[in-house]
Amino acid sequence: MARQFVDLSVQLEVGVTSDPPMMLPDIEYLNHHQTAEQVMQFFPGLTKEDLPGGEGWALERLQVATHNGTHVDAPYHYHSTMNNGKRAITIDEVPLEWCFGNGVKLDFRTLSDGYVVNPDDIKKELARIGHTLKPLDIVLVNTSAGSRYGKEDYLEKGCGIGRAATNFLTEQGVRMVGTDAWSWDAPFTYTAKEFSRTGDPSIIWEGHRAGMDQGYCQIEKMTNLELLPSNGFLISAFPFKIKSASAGFTRAVAILET
Repeated sequence: MARQFVDLSVQLEVGVTSDPPMMLPDIEYLNHHQTAEQVMQFFPGLTKEDLPGGEGWALERLQVATHNGTHVDAPYHYHSTMNNGKRAITIDEVPLEWCFGNGVKLDFRTLSDGYVVNPDDIKKELARIGHTLKPLDIVLVNTSAGSRYGKEDYLEKGCGIGRAATNFLTEQGVRMVGTDAWSWDAPFTYTAKEFSRTGDPSIIWEGHRAGMDQGYCQIEKMTNLELLPSNGFLISAFPFKIKSASAGFTRAVAILET
């Protein structure tokens, strides 16, 4: 039986709308001719003419946040505590078994931008696709944001998952979720309008704050979710191990048996 691999990760790049302005990454590209002297420093007496084509190595310098690109959020990102008062774990402490498992895709592309998904929405979609959640299922949410990555309106696209809906998932044993939107929560522009109307602070970042009730991880800024079936595939999303950090980059991949 053959395997098909679907890349679910966006590329880290500059010049596109991927994050708010204060969080955008920067990449300095150093080509082979720019680094020849770096190589020469390791070998006294070596000249540029000694190098093939006078070339050193290609090298990139990154100025990034751990939440740039496709990444995994640790419970520590959401709050200092999880599981009703215990210390929240950082990305280097996330159990590896959370990061590889059976994938389930919920198709919420028709929901309006800014809509906050509730438990009934998830139950209806699970019934539609005929899936019963199992512990350590990895639940991916396909929103309208996926097709707008890099475009000017990306940060305002897609629905968000509310606290009650997130708690419903973790109550079923889910410990890793994912979205093709910038955030697991609704875009901030919509939440800000609702907060202005109601004055209720509990709606701010409510899906993330569900980690205070039960620790879990999120994969954010995914891509190609529309290429996946509703279930019957594996997800691999092991995060880069950064000591005591709130998130880590990942090359999220779906694995399908064909």
